[in-house]
Amino acid sequence: MASATRPAAVRERVAESDRSVGRLLLVAAGALFWGWLAVSWVNRWLGGVIVPVGQPLVPPSAVETSLGAVPGLAAYAADAAFVVELTPELSRGTWLTVVITAVSLALGFVIAVPLAVTRVYGRFSAWLSLAYTELLRGTPLLAQLFVLYYGLNLASYVPGAFSGAFARDVVWVAILGFTLNGAAYQAEYIRGALESVEEGQITAGRAIGLSKLETIYYVVLPQGLRYAIPSWTNEFVYLIKYSSLAAFITVPELYYRADQIASETFRYTLIFVVTGVTYLALVLTASKLMGRVEERVAIPGLGAEREE
Repeated sequence: MASATRPAAVRERVAESDRSVGRLLLVAAGALFWGWLAVSWVNRWLGGVIVPVGQPLVPPSAVETSLGAVPGLAAYAADAAFVVELTPELSRGTWLTVVITAVSLALGFVIAVPLAVTRVYGRFSAWLSLAYTELLRGTPLLAQLFVLYYGLNLASYVPGAFSGAFARDVVWVAILGFTLNGAAYQAEYIRGALESVEEGQITAGRAIGLSKLETIYYVVLPQGLRYAIPSWTNEFVYLIKYSSLAAFITVPELYYRADQIASETFRYTLIFVVTGVTYLALVLTASKLMGRVEERVAIPGLGAEREE
């Protein structure tokens, strides 16, 4: 029996070692990616304390020389140097992508919660919530951005207190469009989560003297929002990728800058591969972050399947 179990135990240790190495490499790659972004952003905000603004943190010529001396990598030295030369523009575009995503997601959540609550527990207001969510989810996001920017020309109505916060006021139009659209999707995720809370919770809350609104706020929402985290994570990931649509209304985010560089250099494949890897890094970070949030707010036994 001992000899039979020994190979299985060895395989388990090897598999665990492989997973540990994989996690270590993922953490190292994430630290390198976010370290590069953080240093690039701080350098630009402080006026070039590390390197002149617009210059890469590492000289492209040094990268090309170093890789050129490594057998097997010499053929890619010129491409690597070219990518390093583009990093200042990519970091600027990534910053705007992160800001648009984070602000739109947060504002959309503020709108989505009352939309979901009125959809589940309202009467006439439930129809208004339904109309909003179906309209925004049933029409293309790009068409909505075009209506806000080209049709309504909202960029010219940005209040003075907000104007100048970004290089172009059209960024606020993009945030508005993503907020309104994301709120509709988030409202549906939260609605499904609220409906998964047992109806007896409402009865129990009323029985101890809470009003209906108090019961929803103190009893139902804390449970429902926990259930909604996995679906809400999907919206987070989608919004990171959908933020590229802002380029079509001239928002200089990551995709817009990559497309401009590709149009000037005609190196479309390399540039968009690097851009895709950047989006992938953002998506993986968002997934890991929300996974930690889900673990942090989880209540043992709440929403978990019983072990048989």
